[in-house]
Amino acid sequence: MKRAIVIWSVSFFMTLAFLVWQKVSGPTYEVKFDETVAGARASGELLRTHSINGDMPVTVHAPDEAVTATVVWRRYPTDDAWEELPMVRDGQMLRATLPRQKMAGKLEYHVHIEKDGQKVEVPAKEAAVARYKGDVPALVLVFHVTCMIIGMFFSTSCGLTGLLGGGASLRVLSQLTFLFLLLGGCILGPVVQKYAFDAYWTGWPLGSDWTDNKLAVGALVWLVAAWRCLGARNKPTAGRWWAVAAMLVIFVIYGIPHSIHGSTLDYDTGQHIQALARLALPFLG
Repeated sequence: MKRAIVIWSVSFFMTLAFLVWQKVSGPTYEVKFDETVAGARASGELLRTHSINGDMPVTVHAPDEAVTATVVWRRYPTDDAWEELPMVRDGQMLRATLPRQKMAGKLEYHVHIEKDGQKVEVPAKEAAVARYKGDVPALVLVFHVTCMIIGMFFSTSCGLTGLLGGGASLRVLSQLTFLFLLLGGCILGPVVQKYAFDAYWTGWPLGSDWTDNKLAVGALVWLVAAWRCLGARNKPTAGRWWAVAAMLVIFVIYGIPHSIHGSTLDYDTGQHIQALARLALPFLG
């Protein structure tokens, strides 16, 4: 009983930790900033994903009315000339909108914040890159994410069970892990992809989308582990090291930021390609 409590508790916190990491490390996480220009504070979040059904808002919270800002932007990845878009004051906010793009289209942009001749550029290094996507029905997205969370939880539980000596539960846990990874990643994942970027599958052999590829690898590894754990009902140690190995594979997969090397519109050809995303982690903003 004590071992079970430890396994379930560790699995819960490990799953939570990886979910937070997936959220903050991926290329769709907002670039947060909090800057001071000539003694005036300017803060906000720069979006890095938006719906194809509207222009993308850019906002800066700047209570000091002497603060002005300009959005400098262009299509990505292109050699277009940078365009400047002055932001308009609305009370304590400075606002602008970047034009809507086609599905998988991307814009890269900086915000130049200025007061009394002093200027701050946000982000300070590489530009923020925003990708436009189709709207995914909330119910589909909820089921997809839920299945992936449960799959991660059972994967960790099964792997820890194997690491701590095995047991009859290896058989059921391994099967549940495979089931939820298959459903969430290999079935609902393509449905989400179709709504967002008009393609069910952009991984191997059709493309090089890391998200598609890593989900397929995760499900395949757990299929093998579940097969090796079938004898755990009669032999508690059957397949235990396969479960541990599969758990570690999932750790690596969930450690890779979500949506990198994903669908990107090639503005020259009009085709979708897989381009490596720029990762602007929160501590860079």
